[in-house]
Amino acid sequence: MKVVISRTYGTPEVLELIEVEKPVPKDNQVLVKVHATSINFGNLALLVGKPFPVRFAFGLTKPKYRIPGGDMAGRVEAVGPDVKAFNSGDEVFADLSGSGWGAFAEYVSVPEDVLVQKPSGISFEEAAAVPMAGVTALQGIRDKGEIQTGQKVLVYGASGGVGTFAVQLAKSFGAEVTAVCSTRNVDLVRLIGADHVIDYKREDFRKQTQQYDLIIGVNGHQPLSVYKRALKTGGRFVHVGGSCLQLFQTMTEGPWISMAGKKKMGAFLHKPNPTPQTCAI
Repeated sequence: MKVVISRTYGTPEVLELIEVEKPVPKDNQVLVKVHATSINFGNLALLVGKPFPVRFAFGLTKPKYRIPGGDMAGRVEAVGPDVKAFNSGDEVFADLSGSGWGAFAEYVSVPEDVLVQKPSGISFEEAAAVPMAGVTALQGIRDKGEIQTGQKVLVYGASGGVGTFAVQLAKSFGAEVTAVCSTRNVDLVRLIGADHVIDYKREDFRKQTQQYDLIIGVNGHQPLSVYKRALKTGGRFVHVGGSCLQLFQTMTEGPWISMAGKKKMGAFLHKPNPTPQTCAI
């Protein structure tokens, strides 16, 4: 079968398309023929090895996971003897970032417990776009952000993968949503449900006076002090992605701000979870 591999960190030019043996599923594994996969920030970090702290998980000097690709959707080709939940022909999807990656291949053999049955009403392409970005948005808003009906929620970086899910999920929880994005994506975030839109190319977010119950920082570069000022008393800031400086500030200053006052600020990493999730109240 054909796979894409990365032997070293670098730009997309380091990727190679090669032939390898088709995997055979072990006792508790499922062999899936990959029909679709998607690209997230995690794929970029795995390719370039940046920001540097990711190398402690991905390999210090070269990629530990040679076949990239986290999200995937496909059809079960074969199952190991101990597999109970799946049969040949089942349509499935998964986030493989917690089980060795490897979705940039024609076939992948993965543990049974990372797979989920694909709903019949969505395509393989749609299913492959959901796991990493969708679960990150859901866990960030519901679990870390503790969203409540009627709250004012700001999504900074609302037009990317996690951001578009975050806007829609926040609306499904009954929040009033403000989206921050660039000019070209204003219509997009309005289309998916944002009540208010801040175009950061035309407006200086640092000068706005509105305060929010929950801020989801998906791809922002603002200092932590800016988000703190935009939080209501009792509000929460959840760092999902952004600049290395912002992540460093959130990890080092966030705990002190949270302990010293009535505003909570913290970083968040998604945890792959194949268990059916509740996304609305």
